Amino acid sequence: MKPRVLKIAKLPPMLDEALHATYEVVEAHQDGTGVNAATADIRALVANGESTVTRQLLEQLPALEVIAVLGVGYDGIDVVAARERSIQVTHTPDVLTDDVADFAMALLFGIARNTRVADQFTRSGAWANGPFAFSRKVTGARLGIIGLGRIGKAIARRAQGFDMSIAYTGRQPQAVDHAYFSTAVELAAAVDFLVVAVGGGAASYHLVDEQVLQALGPQGYLINVGRGSVVDEQALAQALAEGRLAGAALDVYENEPRPHPGLLGLENVLLTPHMASATPDTRRAMSDLVMANLQAWQNNTALPTPVPQ
Repeated sequence: MKPRVLKIAKLPPMLDEALHATYEVVEAHQDGTGVNAATADIRALVANGESTVTRQLLEQLPALEVIAVLGVGYDGIDVVAARERSIQVTHTPDVLTDDVADFAMALLFGIARNTRVADQFTRSGAWANGPFAFSRKVTGARLGIIGLGRIGKAIARRAQGFDMSIAYTGRQPQAVDHAYFSTAVELAAAVDFLVVAVGGGAASYHLVDEQVLQALGPQGYLINVGRGSVVDEQALAQALAEGRLAGAALDVYENEPRPHPGLLGLENVLLTPHMASATPDTRRAMSDLVMANLQAWQNNTALPTPVPQ
Protein backbone atom coordinates (compact mmCIF):
# COMPACT_ATOMS: atom_id res chain seq x y z
CA MET A 1 0.00 0.00 0.00
CA LYS A 2 1.11 3.55 -0.72
CA PRO A 3 1.91 5.74 2.30
CA ARG A 4 -0.76 8.33 3.02
CA VAL A 5 0.10 12.01 2.65
CA LEU A 6 -2.07 14.93 3.71
CA LYS A 7 -2.13 17.83 1.24
CA ILE A 8 -3.32 21.25 2.49
CA ALA A 9 -2.26 23.45 -0.41
CA LYS A 10 -2.88 24.24 -4.05
CA LEU A 11 0.11 22.72 -5.80
CA PRO A 12 1.53 22.83 -9.33
CA PRO A 13 0.18 20.05 -11.57
CA MET A 14 3.61 18.39 -11.82
CA LEU A 15 3.79 18.04 -8.03
CA ASP A 16 0.21 16.84 -7.78
CA GLU A 17 0.96 14.17 -10.37
CA ALA A 18 4.13 13.06 -8.60
CA LEU A 19 2.39 12.90 -5.22
CA HIS A 20 -0.51 10.85 -6.55
CA ALA A 21 1.87 8.48 -8.33
CA THR A 22 3.85 7.81 -5.15
CA TYR A 23 1.41 8.28 -2.26
CA GLU A 24 -2.22 8.02 -1.32
CA VAL A 25 -3.08 11.73 -1.18
CA VAL A 26 -5.70 12.96 1.28
CA GLU A 27 -6.76 16.58 0.76
CA ALA A 28 -7.84 19.20 3.28
CA HIS A 29 -8.22 22.97 3.16
CA GLN A 30 -5.21 25.29 3.26
CA ASP A 31 -5.98 26.23 6.88
CA GLY A 32 -6.35 22.59 7.88
CA THR A 33 -10.13 22.43 7.73
CA GLY A 34 -11.07 18.85 6.92
CA VAL A 35 -8.52 17.21 9.20
CA ASN A 36 -10.39 14.71 11.35
CA ALA A 37 -10.21 11.28 12.91
CA ALA A 38 -9.71 9.69 9.49
CA THR A 39 -6.45 11.59 9.04
CA ALA A 40 -5.05 10.97 12.52
CA ASP A 41 -2.69 8.24 11.33
CA ILE A 42 -1.11 10.32 8.55
CA ARG A 43 2.65 10.72 8.91
CA ALA A 44 3.46 13.29 6.17
CA LEU A 45 1.94 16.65 5.31
CA VAL A 46 2.51 18.75 2.18
CA ALA A 47 1.90 22.50 2.38
CA ASN A 48 2.89 25.66 0.55
CA GLY A 49 4.12 29.06 1.66
CA GLU A 50 0.57 30.28 2.27
CA SER A 51 -0.60 27.28 4.29
CA THR A 52 -1.34 27.56 8.00
CA VAL A 53 -0.18 24.75 10.27
CA THR A 54 -0.97 25.66 13.85
CA ARG A 55 -0.22 23.90 17.11
CA GLN A 56 -3.92 22.97 17.26
CA LEU A 57 -3.74 21.36 13.81
CA LEU A 58 -0.64 19.39 14.78
CA GLU A 59 -2.46 18.08 17.83
CA GLN A 60 -5.01 16.56 15.45
CA LEU A 61 -2.22 14.71 13.63
CA PRO A 62 -0.54 12.69 16.39
CA ALA A 63 1.34 10.42 13.95
CA LEU A 64 2.81 13.24 11.88
CA GLU A 65 6.56 13.01 11.24
CA VAL A 66 7.33 15.47 8.44
CA ILE A 67 5.97 18.69 6.89
CA ALA A 68 7.16 19.42 3.35
CA VAL A 69 6.58 23.04 2.30
CA LEU A 70 6.55 24.07 -1.35
CA GLY A 71 8.18 27.49 -1.03
CA VAL A 72 11.03 29.21 0.68
CA GLY A 73 8.75 30.89 3.24
CA TYR A 74 7.32 28.84 6.09
CA ASP A 75 6.01 31.48 8.49
CA GLY A 76 2.56 29.86 8.43
CA ILE A 77 4.04 26.73 10.03
CA ASP A 78 4.34 26.59 13.81
CA VAL A 79 7.89 25.26 13.66
CA VAL A 80 8.32 25.48 17.44
CA ALA A 81 5.31 23.25 18.02
CA ALA A 82 6.51 20.87 15.32
CA ARG A 83 9.96 20.54 16.87
CA GLU A 84 8.47 19.90 20.28
CA ARG A 85 6.98 16.76 18.74
CA SER A 86 10.08 15.92 16.68
CA ILE A 87 8.23 16.68 13.45
CA GLN A 88 10.70 17.60 10.72
CA VAL A 89 9.92 20.66 8.57
CA THR A 90 11.37 21.20 5.10
CA HIS A 91 11.10 23.95 2.49
CA THR A 92 12.45 24.67 -1.02
CA PRO A 93 15.13 27.40 -0.84
CA ASP A 94 17.69 28.37 -3.51
CA VAL A 95 15.83 26.98 -6.52
CA LEU A 96 13.51 30.01 -6.72
CA THR A 97 16.11 32.70 -5.95
CA ASP A 98 16.78 33.74 -9.54
CA ASP A 99 13.12 34.00 -10.54
CA VAL A 100 12.18 36.05 -7.49
CA ALA A 101 15.17 38.37 -7.90
CA ASP A 102 14.39 38.79 -11.60
CA PHE A 103 10.79 39.61 -10.78
CA ALA A 104 11.78 42.11 -8.11
CA MET A 105 13.67 44.03 -10.78
CA ALA A 106 10.73 43.69 -13.18
CA LEU A 107 8.44 45.22 -10.56
CA LEU A 108 10.98 47.95 -9.81
CA PHE A 109 11.25 48.94 -13.45
CA GLY A 110 7.54 48.51 -14.01
CA ILE A 111 6.55 50.98 -11.31
CA ALA A 112 9.44 53.39 -11.94
CA ARG A 113 8.74 53.63 -15.67
CA ASN A 114 4.96 53.35 -15.13
CA THR A 115 4.59 50.60 -17.73
CA ARG A 116 1.13 49.42 -16.63
CA VAL A 117 -0.42 52.86 -17.07
CA ALA A 118 1.59 53.46 -20.25
CA ASP A 119 0.19 50.25 -21.74
CA GLN A 120 -3.37 51.38 -21.02
CA PHE A 121 -2.54 54.86 -22.36
CA THR A 122 -1.36 53.37 -25.65
CA ARG A 123 -4.21 50.87 -26.01
CA SER A 124 -6.89 53.48 -25.29
CA GLY A 125 -5.78 55.84 -28.04
CA ALA A 126 -4.93 58.59 -25.54
CA TRP A 127 -1.51 58.90 -27.16
CA ALA A 128 -3.15 60.70 -30.09
CA ASN A 129 -3.97 63.55 -27.72
CA GLY A 130 -0.40 64.09 -26.54
CA PRO A 131 2.64 62.35 -25.05
CA PHE A 132 2.70 60.18 -21.95
CA ALA A 133 3.91 61.69 -18.69
CA PHE A 134 7.57 61.38 -17.72
CA SER A 135 8.60 58.44 -15.55
CA ARG A 136 11.47 57.75 -13.14
CA LYS A 137 15.03 56.90 -14.22
CA VAL A 138 16.41 53.77 -12.55
CA THR A 139 20.07 53.57 -13.55
CA GLY A 140 22.23 55.21 -10.90
CA ALA A 141 19.45 55.37 -8.31
CA ARG A 142 19.78 54.35 -4.66
CA LEU A 143 18.42 50.91 -3.74
CA GLY A 144 17.63 49.70 -0.23
CA ILE A 145 16.99 46.02 0.52
CA ILE A 146 15.22 44.79 3.63
CA GLY A 147 16.60 41.30 4.16
CA LEU A 148 19.94 40.49 2.54
CA GLY A 149 19.48 36.74 2.34
CA ARG A 150 19.78 34.61 -0.78
CA ILE A 151 17.14 36.56 -2.66
CA GLY A 152 18.25 39.93 -1.33
CA LYS A 153 21.81 39.28 -2.48
CA ALA A 154 20.57 38.18 -5.92
CA ILE A 155 18.57 41.41 -6.22
CA ALA A 156 21.66 43.39 -5.26
CA ARG A 157 23.73 41.69 -7.98
CA ARG A 158 21.15 42.58 -10.60
CA ALA A 159 20.89 46.16 -9.38
CA GLN A 160 24.64 46.59 -9.67
CA GLY A 161 24.23 46.02 -13.40
CA PHE A 162 22.24 49.26 -13.46
CA ASP A 163 24.87 51.17 -11.50
CA MET A 164 22.59 51.45 -8.49
CA SER A 165 24.13 52.18 -5.10
CA ILE A 166 23.01 49.50 -2.66
CA ALA A 167 22.26 49.57 1.04
CA TYR A 168 20.47 47.10 3.28
CA THR A 169 19.12 46.33 6.71
CA GLY A 170 18.85 43.04 8.55
CA ARG A 171 19.43 41.43 11.91
CA GLN A 172 23.17 42.15 11.69
CA PRO A 173 25.79 43.49 9.27
CA GLN A 174 27.20 41.08 6.71
CA ALA A 175 30.56 40.81 4.98
CA VAL A 176 29.43 42.65 1.84
CA ASP A 177 30.38 45.90 0.15
CA HIS A 178 26.98 47.50 0.71
CA ALA A 179 26.08 50.12 3.30
CA TYR A 180 24.35 48.74 6.37
CA PHE A 181 21.60 50.51 8.32
CA SER A 182 20.43 49.16 11.64
CA THR A 183 16.76 50.05 11.10
CA ALA A 184 14.33 50.06 8.20
CA VAL A 185 13.52 53.72 8.92
CA GLU A 186 17.15 54.77 8.51
CA LEU A 187 17.46 52.72 5.34
CA ALA A 188 14.26 54.14 3.84
CA ALA A 189 15.45 57.70 4.44
CA ALA A 190 18.65 57.00 2.47
CA VAL A 191 17.24 55.36 -0.71
CA ASP A 192 15.00 55.95 -3.72
CA PHE A 193 13.74 52.37 -4.05
CA LEU A 194 13.06 50.11 -1.06
CA VAL A 195 12.74 46.38 -1.80
CA VAL A 196 11.30 43.99 0.79
CA ALA A 197 12.96 40.58 0.52
CA VAL A 198 12.54 39.35 4.08
CA GLY A 199 10.42 36.46 5.32
CA GLY A 200 7.29 36.75 7.40
CA GLY A 201 6.59 36.01 11.03
CA ALA A 202 6.21 37.97 14.23
CA ALA A 203 9.66 39.57 14.02
CA SER A 204 8.95 41.22 10.67
CA TYR A 205 5.22 41.93 11.04
CA HIS A 206 4.48 45.46 9.73
CA LEU A 207 8.18 46.22 9.68
CA VAL A 208 7.35 48.61 6.85
CA ASP A 209 4.95 50.87 8.70
CA GLU A 210 3.87 54.52 8.58
CA GLN A 211 7.24 55.65 9.90
CA VAL A 212 9.20 53.77 7.22
CA LEU A 213 6.91 55.05 4.46
CA GLN A 214 7.29 58.59 5.77
CA ALA A 215 11.06 58.20 5.66
CA LEU A 216 10.94 56.85 2.10
CA GLY A 217 9.01 59.95 1.13
CA PRO A 218 7.11 61.40 -1.84
CA GLN A 219 9.88 60.53 -4.32
CA GLY A 220 10.33 56.99 -3.01
CA TYR A 221 9.10 53.62 -4.28
CA LEU A 222 8.33 50.42 -2.37
CA ILE A 223 8.65 46.94 -3.90
CA ASN A 224 7.60 43.81 -1.99
CA VAL A 225 8.58 40.28 -3.05
CA GLY A 226 9.05 39.05 0.54
CA ARG A 227 5.92 38.51 2.61
CA GLY A 228 2.71 40.53 2.61
CA SER A 229 2.68 40.69 6.40
CA VAL A 230 5.87 42.78 6.39
CA VAL A 231 4.03 45.82 4.96
CA ASP A 232 1.21 47.69 6.68
CA GLU A 233 -1.08 47.83 3.62
CA GLN A 234 -3.51 50.28 5.21
CA ALA A 235 -0.68 52.75 5.84
CA LEU A 236 0.71 52.08 2.36
CA ALA A 237 -2.61 52.73 0.61
CA GLN A 238 -3.06 55.98 2.52
CA ALA A 239 0.47 57.20 1.78
CA LEU A 240 0.05 56.46 -1.93
CA ALA A 241 -3.38 58.09 -2.13
CA GLU A 242 -2.12 61.22 -0.40
CA GLY A 243 1.02 61.51 -2.57
CA ARG A 244 3.36 60.85 0.35
CA LEU A 245 4.93 58.01 -1.63
CA ALA A 246 5.67 57.98 -5.37
CA GLY A 247 4.64 54.40 -6.02
CA ALA A 248 4.55 50.77 -4.93
CA ALA A 249 4.81 47.41 -6.68
CA LEU A 250 3.61 44.35 -4.77
CA ASP A 251 3.62 40.62 -5.50
CA VAL A 252 2.59 39.58 -1.98
CA TYR A 253 -0.19 40.77 0.33
CA GLU A 254 -1.38 40.64 3.91
CA ASN A 255 -4.62 38.85 3.02
CA GLU A 256 -3.95 36.83 -0.12
CA PRO A 257 -5.58 36.56 -2.57
CA ARG A 258 -7.19 39.90 -1.69
CA PRO A 259 -5.01 43.03 -1.76
CA HIS A 260 -6.13 45.91 0.42
CA PRO A 261 -9.09 47.54 -1.40
CA GLY A 262 -7.49 50.96 -0.98
CA LEU A 263 -4.73 49.90 -3.38
CA LEU A 264 -6.94 48.75 -6.23
CA GLY A 265 -7.97 52.10 -7.66
CA LEU A 266 -4.58 53.79 -7.54
CA GLU A 267 -2.54 54.42 -10.69
CA ASN A 268 0.74 54.59 -8.78
CA VAL A 269 0.52 50.92 -7.78
CA LEU A 270 1.58 47.81 -9.70
CA LEU A 271 -0.04 44.62 -8.39
CA THR A 272 0.79 41.04 -9.37
CA PRO A 273 -0.69 37.75 -8.02
CA HIS A 274 2.21 36.24 -6.04
CA MET A 275 3.83 35.03 -9.24
CA ALA A 276 7.53 35.79 -8.75
CA SER A 277 8.59 32.13 -8.74
CA ALA A 278 5.89 31.03 -11.18
CA THR A 279 7.89 29.73 -14.14
CA PRO A 280 7.80 26.09 -15.27
CA ASP A 281 11.52 25.57 -14.64
CA THR A 282 11.41 26.87 -11.09
CA ARG A 283 8.14 25.23 -10.10
CA ARG A 284 9.51 21.93 -11.44
CA ALA A 285 12.66 22.36 -9.35
CA MET A 286 10.59 23.25 -6.28
CA SER A 287 8.32 20.24 -6.83
CA ASP A 288 11.30 17.93 -7.25
CA LEU A 289 12.72 19.22 -3.97
CA VAL A 290 9.45 18.52 -2.13
CA MET A 291 9.50 14.97 -3.48
CA ALA A 292 13.18 14.57 -2.56
CA ASN A 293 12.44 15.63 1.02
CA LEU A 294 9.55 13.17 1.25
CA GLN A 295 11.69 10.38 -0.21
CA ALA A 296 14.45 11.08 2.30
CA TRP A 297 11.89 10.97 5.12
CA GLN A 298 10.60 7.63 3.84
CA ASN A 299 14.13 6.26 3.62
CA ASN A 300 15.03 7.65 7.05
CA THR A 301 17.96 9.58 5.58
CA ALA A 302 19.01 13.23 5.98
CA LEU A 303 16.47 15.66 4.57
CA PRO A 304 17.89 17.75 1.70
CA THR A 305 16.46 21.09 2.83
CA PRO A 306 15.22 21.30 6.43
CA VAL A 307 14.22 24.75 7.60
CA PRO A 308 16.96 26.57 9.54
CA GLN A 309 17.31 25.98 13.27
